Amino acid sequence: MSEWAIAADGLVKEYKMRRGAAVTAVRNVSLHVAPGETYGLIGPDGAGKSTTMRVILGLLTRTAGTSSILGFDSMDDTYEIRERIGYIAQQNVLPADLTVMENMQFFASIHSVSAADQKQRIPELLGFAGLGNFTNRLSGRLSGGMKKKLALACSLIHEPRVVLLDEPTLGVDPVSRREFWNLLGDLRAEKGLTIFVCTPYMDEAERCTQIGLISGGELIATGTPGQLKALVPGQLLEFTPTDLAAAQQHVAGLNGVLEVQTYGEKLHVFVDDMAQRTGQLEAALSSAGIGHDELHPIEVRMEEAFINLVQRQNEFLTAAEKSTTLSEGAA
Repeated sequence: MSEWAIAADGLVKEYKMRRGAAVTAVRNVSLHVAPGETYGLIGPDGAGKSTTMRVILGLLTRTAGTSSILGFDSMDDTYEIRERIGYIAQQNVLPADLTVMENMQFFASIHSVSAADQKQRIPELLGFAGLGNFTNRLSGRLSGGMKKKLALACSLIHEPRVVLLDEPTLGVDPVSRREFWNLLGDLRAEKGLTIFVCTPYMDEAERCTQIGLISGGELIATGTPGQLKALVPGQLLEFTPTDLAAAQQHVAGLNGVLEVQTYGEKLHVFVDDMAQRTGQLEAALSSAGIGHDELHPIEVRMEEAFINLVQRQNEFLTAAEKSTTLSEGAA
């Protein structure tokens, strides 16, 4: 049996297009998830998050590389995998015309859970998910957050060892998202469950034990949240200017400014030396007639790290494309 709960090495997924052309959605992705970890796969829209998950699950055929769950090959051992994992897709798959209880019984029957086990597990799972008082409500009449919690409960009915969730809280309000992630944390702590999740939310990524950042189908950074944030160069200053656009344009070209990001009405400015650059920034803004509140240091969060790392990858790819074009022209 593999030491990894989930493993992928050199994973490639290509889609054949008309006239023989191919589009590569996943490029040489390698990742390894230890038992009991919560692994978050994050990236921009269209980066390849869901495709990677579906190939690992065996829902899509891979073009090259290897992928497995609990040591079972994604392509050859799909039955063994599906007996041992829970899965929540992006789209709601709960039958809307079934009640909460009927949904639980329906998914239990799919996984051949005995009547005796259902009698014990269903009340426990509904209580765990906070749905014990809603057993007779149609799932189509549940709130978005309650639907997600019901989907989680249904995915756990056969006591899987690994749960894979594809953007499980997309479109759900912040309070319900927090409740959902509290449930995931309890599952990991109490049952040692391995969780693999695709998410566009950086606050959710902060709650993962390991993160993989994917962009353009390539895994460009992996590590703990702290390790990924440490990859961002410089120190971070935050302030609110009276003219956001003018301030952003003005400070971007100053010496020692590594990067400028907007965050609502605030500017986040990465500098090489905070002690040296704070006064210079204040003087430059003052000379340009741009008012602002106090410039103060803040810790880099996953959101700033995400933007920085993706931008650096895009700049690298742009430079590589230009280099290739010049080489072809010279030839």
